[in-house]
Amino acid sequence: MILKALLFIVMTWTIIAAFVFPAPQQAIGDASRIFYFHIPQAWVAVLAYVVSMAASIRYLRKRQPVDDDRARVSAALGLLFSVLATVTGSVFAKVTWQSFWNWDPRQTSILILLLIYGAYFALRSAVSGYQRRARLAAVYAVFAFLAVPFLVFVIPRVLPSLHPSDSIIDSSGRFTMSGMTAMVFGCSLAAFTGLFVWMYTLRLRICGLERTGFEE
Repeated sequence: MILKALLFIVMTWTIIAAFVFPAPQQAIGDASRIFYFHIPQAWVAVLAYVVSMAASIRYLRKRQPVDDDRARVSAALGLLFSVLATVTGSVFAKVTWQSFWNWDPRQTSILILLLIYGAYFALRSAVSGYQRRARLAAVYAVFAFLAVPFLVFVIPRVLPSLHPSDSIIDSSGRFTMSGMTAMVFGCSLAAFTGLFVWMYTLRLRICGLERTGFEE
């Protein structure tokens, strides 16, 4: 309960601070305030895919149903936060580039990522038999994660992009955020990470109850 209350306080403070303190990038203006939400959402999506991949490897080694639950829940949350990052990114694109979708490398790469992990759930729904479904899904999740670093970190930086390239660090690797901006951004990163952990553990409990035949 204490951790949930702390998460609520940090998230509330972050939302207020994001609109009270100066915009992170003065050249872009108020539209850059969405960075406080967009970047942490993208970070949590990557974190969720990492957890899904690790749980999938563990399932292939130990064949424990709880690991399949962890992989599935993490992939679902990764998909959710990828959608949120896509939506907030599209809002920023509309304000700055006059169009919700521009086929920018970052927009295109996250769309591909959504399709890859959407196919993960399509695979799960198409295969009958729990053990076979869990095994094939685990193999798919491991290989799917191989695309994550390239789509999130490599391709958007190799190809020309409209997306601001120095939101956090510049080309020389120096941190670009001021003290106050960094504090708000750090709190937002912590809040969204805490939100992911809470949603993850809550969903795992539900999966455990479902597996043991619990009925409301």
